[in-house]
Amino acid sequence: MESQKILVTGGAGFIGTNLVKELEKRGHDVLAVDLLHNERDNYTRADVSKYHQIERIFEENDTFDHVYHLAAEYGRWNGEGYYENLWETNVIGTKHMIRLQEKLKFRMIFFSSAEVYGDYTGKMSEDVMVNNPIKDTYQMNDYAITKWAGELMCMNSATMFNTETVRVRPVNCYGPHEKYSPYKGFIPIFIYKSLNNQGYDVYEGHKRIIDYVGDTATTFANIVDNFIPGEVYNVGSKQEWEKDIKEYSDIVLDAVGIDDSLVTYHESEPFTTKVKHIDFSKAIKDLKHNPKVSPDEGIKKTVQWMRDYYNIKQ
Repeated sequence: MESQKILVTGGAGFIGTNLVKELEKRGHDVLAVDLLHNERDNYTRADVSKYHQIERIFEENDTFDHVYHLAAEYGRWNGEGYYENLWETNVIGTKHMIRLQEKLKFRMIFFSSAEVYGDYTGKMSEDVMVNNPIKDTYQMNDYAITKWAGELMCMNSATMFNTETVRVRPVNCYGPHEKYSPYKGFIPIFIYKSLNNQGYDVYEGHKRIIDYVGDTATTFANIVDNFIPGEVYNVGSKQEWEKDIKEYSDIVLDAVGIDDSLVTYHESEPFTTKVKHIDFSKAIKDLKHNPKVSPDEGIKKTVQWMRDYYNIKQ
């Protein structure tokens, strides 16, 4: 495919950094946008919740062919503690992007989350959100609600203004360039705590699929090659790689080289789905989604990245 001009909001974040690298490797002209100053090349600072900061980027650049809209506040407990930031960024910020899309007609890839499925107990195919009333999917946190609101706004804009958007729902993405925060997913928390000889909690009885960011970024970059307006995709790892949270903890401990003496085990975590069965067949068909990095290999790579980033000796 010929080179495209692409904007990536949240481009200095975890997934964004890996996606920008993949898009640039394919010859695309990419501008990354994020909240903080950064000395990276082809980067500019802007807060998506501030309309004029985003508008200025479009005024100072030629028209973008595609916009990957990743910029968001992430996580259930982050959303509870900092709900103003969550709603301003995830909802108001997305509305700003949509308003500019209606005006400038670029194609957008909107990053939602598999959290929109809430506590749905069946197989989570993309049409679950169409065929099941919202009250029956038991969305249990503001983060999930803001992501679903973003999807609804994208669909509404497509109906009213013929905008063209593809929505994606990542599933437990992890890997290099994900810095530690207590609000991150369980994999970076387990790794960071283990590397620093700090205790952490493991809630047994919960099963998850985790997806290595290198595999994820490849699939997301493929969207520009087969952009189907209105489509929505679950993007995650292989169902056969699904494991109990304790199994992931054991893999982390083995990769770090310590035992589980600092781990506290609990029966289950309240307000958290125990098992998620997710259908990735549509992404496999349309986007050539093909996860290659197993949890064991991916966790080892992530442990090494964190060692290097935080200068933690072997």
